[in-house]
Order: sequence, then structure tokens, then C-alpha cells
Amino acid sequence: MTTAQILFSIALLAFGTMLTRFLPFMVFNEKSQPPKFIKYLGNVLPAAIFSMLVVYCLKNVHIFSGSHGLPEFIAIGITTALHLWKRQMLLSIAGGTVAYMILVQMIF
Repeated sequence: MTTAQILFSIALLAFGTMLTRFLPFMVFNEKSQPPKFIKYLGNVLPAAIFSMLVVYCLKNVHIFSGSHGLPEFIAIGITTALHLWKRQMLLSIAGGTVAYMILVQMIF
């Protein structure tokens, strides 16, 4: 890619990111209430995405070979405990990821 193509790609990506971030605020201002369906999606989607992340992380775990999935299940337990303790999704995901990396690299 040429320098111009790279800069054009970066500009398009920045525009696309800004559009997806700012569009909801432009469509639903303070004066108008969002539809019930949008509020429903706002309540349901975080848990659905987190569940999809768990399924994706466990898709290649074979409980009958190797470490029998112990690092994965221990990391899930740590993630769950952190989330129940602090209720901070970023802390929960980061803590579980760090625990998993330590378990895989040093213990199992």
C-alpha cells in the first residue's frame, strides 16, 4: 500500500468508529426517548456478548486430554469471583485473562 492509501484507510476507519459512537447520540437526543426495543437491547446485549466470549474461549477445550481444561475452568472461576466481588466487567475479564496466562505458562 502506498502512503496515501494507508492514510485514506486510517481516515475511513476513524470516520467509521466516530460514526458508530456518535450516531446514537444524534438520533436519540435528550428530548426524545429511545424505543423500548433499544432499551431492551441495551440491557440484554452485554450479557449475551459475555456469554459468547465464554463459549468462544471454551470451544477448543478437550476435557479428556492434556490438562483436562483445568486452566480454563479455574480462570472462569476467578473471573466469576472477581465479577461477583467488584461488579466491574473490565476487572473481571482482565483478572481472568491474567490468571489463565499464568496457569498455562507456569503451572500446566
